[in-house]
Amino acid sequence: MKTVLVTGANGFIGSALCPALAANGYRVTGAVRSRGQALGQVRTIACGDIDGATNWWNRLKGIDVIVHLAACTQVNDDDAAHSALRRTNVDGAEHLARQAAAAGVRRFVFVSSIKVNGEATHQHALRAEDPPAPQDAYAVSKRDAERRLWDVAAGTGLEIVSIRPPLVYGPGVAGNFLRMLRIVDRGLPLPLARVNNRRSLVAMDNLVDFLVQCVHHPAAAGRTLLVSDGEDLSTPQLLRLIAAAMNRRSRLWPAPLSMLRMMARATGHGGTWQSLCGSLAADIGASCDALGWRPSVSVEEAVSRCVEWYLATGGARP
Repeated sequence: MKTVLVTGANGFIGSALCPALAANGYRVTGAVRSRGQALGQVRTIACGDIDGATNWWNRLKGIDVIVHLAACTQVNDDDAAHSALRRTNVDGAEHLARQAAAAGVRRFVFVSSIKVNGEATHQHALRAEDPPAPQDAYAVSKRDAERRLWDVAAGTGLEIVSIRPPLVYGPGVAGNFLRMLRIVDRGLPLPLARVNNRRSLVAMDNLVDFLVQCVHHPAAAGRTLLVSDGEDLSTPQLLRLIAAAMNRRSRLWPAPLSMLRMMARATGHGGTWQSLCGSLAADIGASCDALGWRPSVSVEEAVSRCVEWYLATGGARP
């Protein structure tokens, strides 16, 4: 039986991945920041802050595979935020990988971000082999972490698997997806009926299933892999799916997109405009072919599960 160490084990993705790995026959150790953060039946270790000085050595004995989820997601555009991103996402990932290689860990699964590819789709859906085009400090930190991990692999033989998911949604979701749920729930009208974009998402169930595959599949080693639900949606389509799951009307009305774009930029919300109305589609064909994998949960079913959680909890974390 292989042993998997999951960093960020009590986070949004980690709290779903750990029990899934256990259900698939793995011994799971969850790395959390401080003592007292329980994960059900999963063994936990407290590692403190993750950076270039974290002492992993005694904690890696007997570990076969690491899934590195822990990350800093600072969005502030200042020196302190940039420093935190570099310290955790870049230095922390490289340091853990080097100690893992020295301890005999076989594989290091790194959860990066589609933002490494960029913020928008233009002529074709984004592919793993496309030149990186990160647009913010978080995405730059993930790109630089990937580069350092490939350097570690070249020097040590540690198997690196780098995964770039788009927006992840499911029970416990926060951020823009939770805001969408609240807007639809409150019946607020949105001037987005004319938006005809294409965006890739990944449901938690599909991402977890993909990560489990990446832990053991021989063909995953040495690859950068994109993952999604395999069904790209426009923002109006997503809002209508949410409304249908809530048994509500989607209150969308048409407005000139050029006017909305201009207003968003003038008020400093250009990034929000891109997230809501721009296209960001991932081509997962190479990932599916390499691993013999297909998303098992449809977008409609996954949205319905997310809405069910939201209506039961009001958007509180499980």
